[in-house]
Amino acid sequence: MTAKPLNVVLCWHMHQPYYREGLKGAYHLPWVYLHGIKDYSDMAAHLERHPGMRAVVNFAPVLLEQLDDYAQQLDALLKQGKPTQDHMLNLLSGVERVPSDAASRLRIVQDCQRCNPTRMIQPYPAFHRLLTMIGISGEADGDSAGLPRLMGYLSEQYFLDLMTWYHLAWLGHALRQLPLVQRLTAQERDYSAADRHELLHLMQHCLAGLIPRYRALAARGQIELSMTPYGHPIVPLLNDFSNLRDAMPDAPMPDAAAYPGGAERSRWHLQHGVEVFEHYFGTKPAGVWLSEGGVSEDALAQLDEMGFAWTASGEGVWRNSCAKSGCPAEQTETKRALFSPARIDGFGARVFFRDDGLSDLIGFKYSDWHADDAVGDFVHHLENIASFFGKDANRHVVSVILDGENAWEYYPDNGHYFLDGLYAALSSHATLKTGTFAEQLAHLPAAPLARLAAGSWVYGSFSTWIGSDDKNRGWDYLVAAKQAYDSAVAAGTLNADQLALATRQLAVCEGSDWFWWFGDYNPASSVSDFEQLYRAQLRELYRLLGIAPPALLDVPLSSGGGWAENAGTMRRNAG
Repeated sequence: MTAKPLNVVLCWHMHQPYYREGLKGAYHLPWVYLHGIKDYSDMAAHLERHPGMRAVVNFAPVLLEQLDDYAQQLDALLKQGKPTQDHMLNLLSGVERVPSDAASRLRIVQDCQRCNPTRMIQPYPAFHRLLTMIGISGEADGDSAGLPRLMGYLSEQYFLDLMTWYHLAWLGHALRQLPLVQRLTAQERDYSAADRHELLHLMQHCLAGLIPRYRALAARGQIELSMTPYGHPIVPLLNDFSNLRDAMPDAPMPDAAAYPGGAERSRWHLQHGVEVFEHYFGTKPAGVWLSEGGVSEDALAQLDEMGFAWTASGEGVWRNSCAKSGCPAEQTETKRALFSPARIDGFGARVFFRDDGLSDLIGFKYSDWHADDAVGDFVHHLENIASFFGKDANRHVVSVILDGENAWEYYPDNGHYFLDGLYAALSSHATLKTGTFAEQLAHLPAAPLARLAAGSWVYGSFSTWIGSDDKNRGWDYLVAAKQAYDSAVAAGTLNADQLALATRQLAVCEGSDWFWWFGDYNPASSVSDFEQLYRAQLRELYRLLGIAPPALLDVPLSSGGGWAENAGTMRRNAG
């Protein structure tokens, strides 16, 4: 042990893609509001409960906009009876009646299974019973072959109870302690319109309060807020497709040689991201978690242009950068330089690198451990690193970076006991000091790197987004749409308002998540959800440009067929 504390930064990346069809259309998937009432709420509550805990919280600007929009739409629903753009919320409120046709009813049943059954269905006997009574085990994609004929025999109240339980199961641990939620949980069935409206009021209040809560945590110095580029694009790939060659020299490329005007689009995402961030939080962020930790030297130059102080990526990128920079073998083998902000020759912004082992313990392993054992194991790993550095421990930082929402669905009680114990242990530890990335820049020496290899936090490459048939086809569709956009802009056929809408719609199409899900190793249901929405977004862009969309957008471009675990994710499931 050492008297000088080792610096530890926990960075939680809060991210959901744009789930609306077009800029004002219906929400196709519910993950923004469901993660809002579960994970974004609980993650704020943990920080509020442990004021000595410091962290970085990173928000995708399109998530901030959607959280705000859901809060406003729910407010209008509850006060004015105005339907939302989310079908499930309209059904739950009663502003839409439960449909009578079997296909629509079956879709409700299937939608209400979309969660981890072990942690979110089976612990609630009344919820579990609603599914088992019609012969469903609770698995999200199974047991539906014989269901259509049963749908007509179920009462409307059955579906209202099922939807109520689905939303109760998605409430975070902190909300589940409230008297209203405990009363509804104990009631088990026959939820009235008044019951459901009380639940919706709670959800609206939660969603409306999320951004102010994080803003308050930042104002008192407990967290640093950072951002990703606006639409969550892979900036290095927008800039130059050949950036994939650093880690994948032999991978096939899209048919197009480059994304047209990609560097300009990257700057737009960064600049507009700052505008949205400042709108909600009142300040410009010091740092940027480039989408998917996707870095390259051209992206770093763009961060320098805008005056950002730091970015971060994965351990694989650090290893590839060491290989290209000729780092001493002793440094690479001991990972000594991993625990310092990197100074890349010729660039100002510093780069922090994720400790993949520690981050993935939280993302993948600890969900099946007893919380006390998991906390003890994690802290022990940090203590070992501190001991390794000895009296110089305070000159190093361990960066733990992962999604702030997706892992907790796999933990008991939404990860409450693990996070509560972890925050308590870290905030009171004598030789571990939690902090933020911006703070580290002020007092830590930088480790020089001659080159920054292009890559992401996943395997140190861009293989999750480009370099295979389906993913490359998705890029070719996007390139064609961008060429149509450029032609319309050059022709001057759009007025200022039309151009602004088309530009925002293009940004939605440029998001990373579409390409994440393309490929036969991903589950078919998730691939279908995302590739259908991607094609719809591209069609909407053509519509805004006044151009007929190509017929190929009516044909699925990827079908999937694997399991989510095969995607190499931090913990990215269908939601």
